[in-house]
Amino acid sequence: MKQTLILLTVVSIFSLYSVHLLLKTANEGGSLLYEQLGHKAFGLVGKFAASGSITMQNIGAMSSYLFIVKYELPLVIQALMNIEATDGLWYLNGDYLVLLVSLVLILPLSLLRNLGYLGYTSGLSLLCMMFFLIVVICKKFQIPCPVEVAIIINETINSTFTQPTTFVPDMAFNMTEDDSCRPRYFILNSQTVYAVPILTFSFVCHPAILPIYEELKGRSRRRMMNVSKISFFAMFLMYLLAALFGYLTFYDHVETELLHTYSSIMGTDILLLIVRLAVLVAVTLTVPVVIFPIRSSITHLLCATKEFSWWRHSIITVSILAFTNLLVIFVPTIRDIFGFIGASAAAMLIFILPSAFYIKLVKKEPMKSVQKIGAVLFLLSGIGVMTGSMALIVLDWVHNAPGGGH
Repeated sequence: MKQTLILLTVVSIFSLYSVHLLLKTANEGGSLLYEQLGHKAFGLVGKFAASGSITMQNIGAMSSYLFIVKYELPLVIQALMNIEATDGLWYLNGDYLVLLVSLVLILPLSLLRNLGYLGYTSGLSLLCMMFFLIVVICKKFQIPCPVEVAIIINETINSTFTQPTTFVPDMAFNMTEDDSCRPRYFILNSQTVYAVPILTFSFVCHPAILPIYEELKGRSRRRMMNVSKISFFAMFLMYLLAALFGYLTFYDHVETELLHTYSSIMGTDILLLIVRLAVLVAVTLTVPVVIFPIRSSITHLLCATKEFSWWRHSIITVSILAFTNLLVIFVPTIRDIFGFIGASAAAMLIFILPSAFYIKLVKKEPMKSVQKIGAVLFLLSGIGVMTGSMALIVLDWVHNAPGGGH
């Protein structure tokens, strides 16, 4: 867990520093568009680099949200309708449900022209994730360790015959000293190479920073930095607590998706069902927010000089959503997408592009100044993170069989 705390702290601080560079560059460069800053700094190469990175990052984020819909919504419907067999039931097919949710809920919200109304949906999704975190913390004190005891408890409760009530507690007492209940502070295995890219991926909000900054009331760089600090600290705390209590509940038994681990241990649970619904609401309402910077990037890349058109706006939105749905339906696992995009596009958006734009466009500070030297070191660290992570991920792909999970 120490390595998680260290990585979370470092990545969050670096991400906040890159927001500082980006806002200062936007003020000096006279543009609140990421792609436009790229064009002013490095011409078409910078514009394409910014646009491509934004598109890759946000499509990866959308894919992860829709993967949750694909795998969690069928389980929610199955629990609500008390259905055991799922064969042949289209409304329990995750692929169909993703398409249905995308058409009925996500598409109408995604067609909004600005982010103003989506602020309310973002607030609701944040509340849903806070509820998820509270349940994760509470379940830590309800599930015994080792988790085999919880499985026995669940089977005992669901069995048709009665067992002596003292059997399970006694067994739990005898097994609590098992080594599997002792936390390991540093864990190194083939999956560790995905830690930095996934954390980098999770802290990327930079494509949305400038549009939010543009719509901020009483806009100032200082006020936007205060907003960013509060947001980053809140996300840091939520990530840390969810990871900490999830790990301390299951230790080595934790699965790729935490909710599935609870289900395998506890079976049908009303509180977990409510959590699933909250998570589904959160991710569904977040997808339209993620679509906004992708659409803005594509529009400014292809149609920068043209006036706004609802037809073009709608076609780009539908195309983005359709492409992401195809990824979710046909790609078997999200882990490799997380790793690849985290090591490439996320590293570009957090480390490389903000520092490169800052070095090129901020003319008031000489290259020997502390600020410029810091930006150069930040750029070099970003290149190191990108190349190192990509190399390790490729080596893992070569030497290890593709892992399951989502």
